[in-house]
Amino acid sequence: MQQNNVLILDFGSQYTQLIARRVRELNIYCEIHPYNKIPKNLESFKAVILSGSPSSVRAKEAPHPDLSAIRGKKPLLAVCYGAQYLAHFSGGLVAPSNTREYGRANLSYIKENEKFFKDISVGSQVWMSHSDTIKELPEKAILLASTNDVENAAYKIDGENTYAIQFHPEVYHSTDGKQLLQNFLVNIAGVAQSWTPDSFVESTVNSLREKIKDDKVVLGLSGGVDSTVAAVLLHKAIGKNLHCIFVNNGLLRKNEFTSVLQQYEGMGLNVKGVDASARFLDALKGLSEPEAKRKAIGKIFIDVFDDEAHQIKDAKWLAQGTIYPDVIESVSVNGGPSATIKSHHNVGGLPDFMKLKIVEPLRMIFKDEVRRVGKSMGIDAELLGRHPFPGPGLAIRILGDITAEKVSILQEVDAIFITNLKKYNLYNKVWQAGAILLPVNSVGVMGDERTYEKVVALRAVESTDGMTADWVNLPYEFLQKTSNEIINKVKGVNRVVYDISSKPPATIEWE
Repeated sequence: MQQNNVLILDFGSQYTQLIARRVRELNIYCEIHPYNKIPKNLESFKAVILSGSPSSVRAKEAPHPDLSAIRGKKPLLAVCYGAQYLAHFSGGLVAPSNTREYGRANLSYIKENEKFFKDISVGSQVWMSHSDTIKELPEKAILLASTNDVENAAYKIDGENTYAIQFHPEVYHSTDGKQLLQNFLVNIAGVAQSWTPDSFVESTVNSLREKIKDDKVVLGLSGGVDSTVAAVLLHKAIGKNLHCIFVNNGLLRKNEFTSVLQQYEGMGLNVKGVDASARFLDALKGLSEPEAKRKAIGKIFIDVFDDEAHQIKDAKWLAQGTIYPDVIESVSVNGGPSATIKSHHNVGGLPDFMKLKIVEPLRMIFKDEVRRVGKSMGIDAELLGRHPFPGPGLAIRILGDITAEKVSILQEVDAIFITNLKKYNLYNKVWQAGAILLPVNSVGVMGDERTYEKVVALRAVESTDGMTADWVNLPYEFLQKTSNEIINKVKGVNRVVYDISSKPPATIEWE
């Protein structure tokens, strides 16, 4: 059956996920697959996009897939490396450019009456990012657009629905990038714009019913958006056969265990709260290396979860709130830029002794899509608007070793910061915020006494999906009041700093 799906072949570009996000914004379903693992079921894809790459097509080890089942048979859009790849292997010439073509440029020529450039005019800004350039177009190519520095900025192959561009339409700096993708996917490839949150809920609930039937499913709730939306989808599909477990790892925000538990029970979910904070803090004693802390938390979580799951008679499935970026980051292309940056404790399976099959209802959607799906199912806006919170919790916001005292200090600091963001109507303008307890003490003065106490860093970023993030320019007055309140109310802290690093090069969390 012909589907309205788009296949994106990833050559390792840092922007590949952005292509997928732009396509999804057009209400078109797409999937990313590594270039060297082209799916067998090509008939279910109506169009194909080739991503950019950090590689050069001229290099001996350049990614070189077999496109014979795609080229000329399906509408194909080649972006940056993809455009150079088509040129290089089809009679064109790709050579190093005299200057690295990077950054903003403007289209200086567009071929007239060309439907690929419908509603896009000369002067439109595009984003370049390549060190090679196409000097000669491939066989049967027709030039479609140029910039002042890049003559062959866009071309098509005569007699095929094959289009190629040397710029990135997926980044915000390409002002008409979304229009260009729409022109290709909707007007040229004829893909229907039928993928909406409602259609996702309907098809997911139906497929969950079909897959799970009358089996019992265990789900670990975290209080976050992903696991909550996954729970509600499963609840719609299988009702009381869903058994939710909410584990307190002792590293949650202040009072979070009780408040979130009440919220879940109010939603009609079948949920059990397990306070295992002592076990987690015990396992973390003396550990200060970030990955060691993550692994210790992951191991104890599995042990606790396994103990609880065994009490649910005949449980056959384990549900997880894995979302698409986790999946993509865990299936990297040749260790390229989309290589895994840190271990995801919810991807990569569980130990063999947990003989449960995995079900991941959100596996193919991005964070903002998870929120839209939750909204379409009527989940409370406050819960959906919650900032992402790391699985290992405050353990990766306490740099160095973990103690109950440090957790308590950070919970108090975090509570003041988050409460004030809400009080000053800043919470919803921020994608993620939190406090970090630094492994340094600093000299201070309180009253007439000299103090030597902890330093905390506040962090607030804006982002759409966590792949890139900018620090938020919070008002000085807000920072001043929040800093004063923290130092006055939280015993053990005498200095507050604000983190003004963006991702990349920094990450959102400090560990």
